Amino acid sequence: MVSVGGLRAHLVGVGLAGRVATSREVSLRSYRLFAARDPRVLMGIDPQGDWGARELVALMAEKCGVSGDPLLVQGHDVIDPERTLTALDAFAARIGAVARRGGPVLLGTGHPHRLLGFYADLADALSAAGCTVLTPAQGRCVDITTRFGLRTHNLDYVRRVALVREAGSEGSGGEPGAHTHSPLPVRTVLAAAAEAGGPLPELVIGDHGWVCGAGQLGFEAIGLADTDDPALFVGEAEGVVSVAVPLDDAVRSDYYRPLTRYVLNRACLSQ
Repeated sequence: MVSVGGLRAHLVGVGLAGRVATSREVSLRSYRLFAARDPRVLMGIDPQGDWGARELVALMAEKCGVSGDPLLVQGHDVIDPERTLTALDAFAARIGAVARRGGPVLLGTGHPHRLLGFYADLADALSAAGCTVLTPAQGRCVDITTRFGLRTHNLDYVRRVALVREAGSEGSGGEPGAHTHSPLPVRTVLAAAAEAGGPLPELVIGDHGWVCGAGQLGFEAIGLADTDDPALFVGEAEGVVSVAVPLDDAVRSDYYRPLTRYVLNRACLSQ
């Protein structure tokens, strides 16, 4: 069991919260791009509000604990660990609720290098609780716009967590998958599940476009987000995303293990 105090110390000690590696410059650039409705930053969200850069700074200050001063343009961002803990409790509550009713779930990540293990352990616990962990559209092709242009990716599952690999890369057991913000993979997966006659997920768990894309389509979605990922927090503010947990999403993969134990304990799924 991981105590609240122990997890708080861990969050700050490894840079998951407190002073994080994400720079203020990077976050502000994302806010400007979001305000300009750049699809790379929207991640599948269709915002209804008037989200300018100043409004986004204020929202991120409220949701994450970053500085609310729009004139602060340099240095490292800061995430309030109390906000992370509060969001993790809400995250665990949604997982616990779907586990109690044995609902089908879908897990997917655009950060497989860092977060695959976190989601895979959740998938194992949910499966053990009687939930069907969905894996539709295995091997389907998805064309995703990257900084190198349009690239074909293939959908894959590792330990029942969805991810994409660039076409031509090694299969399961090789590289862990591609980093992506795109909502196209989750749209493809959900369409395939519907075409097959279901079941459809009662809860989608993940990050980036997996959460935003699913939430925008009306599925309950929860996930993790860094300070330069305003889409999830806008989605939460507008009721499209159920829970967005603020934390650094690119630290060492083993640093997320205490979060897994904490969430599973709070969700009454400890194994």
